[in-house]
Amino acid sequence: MDETGDGSAVEQVRRFLFSGYAHEHRPLGAYATLVALFNALFAGFLLTTKAADRRIPERVSAGDIVLLGVATHKASRLLSRDWVTSFLRAPFTRFEGKGELPAEVSEEPRGRGFRYAMGELLTCPYCVGQWLAAFFAYGLVFKPPATRLVGSVFAILTIADFLHLAYVIAEEQTEPDTSTPSEAIP
Repeated sequence: MDETGDGSAVEQVRRFLFSGYAHEHRPLGAYATLVALFNALFAGFLLTTKAADRRIPERVSAGDIVLLGVATHKASRLLSRDWVTSFLRAPFTRFEGKGELPAEVSEEPRGRGFRYAMGELLTCPYCVGQWLAAFFAYGLVFKPPATRLVGSVFAILTIADFLHLAYVIAEEQTEPDTSTPSEAIP
């Protein structure tokens, strides 16, 4: 306790900085930890690049950007929504039901603090996409052929997914309307 009896100086600073979030359950400390981890991994990548005497490319080709952008899209959907990867999210999420798209689930973060923040990260394809994009970019520096191969697998899968959805839509549009069979008789 300090002289004012309001708690430690650290607690006072914390209340001052984050009092605007007092009405919401937001694990700001856990978010800060995840941001620090992301940046520590980036710093580690830069240090490893230097130690391995690897050069960071001055620019990334448009083809690699498109390939890895599509791959990041698919990998982030797989990680954050797929039934098969639910075991990875299970410690941090609560199952809600079937997702909006085929083969996807709906989950909500659970717990408090870091567990909740991880649940938010792992159920958000946009959030986890940033991490995956960074790992693909790191891969372009250290193992470009392998990174392009892995990226190609996810890009091919993305195209197949769109074709599956287009097929379902086309099939639904070409099926005869069986809702009122008596109207079809003249």
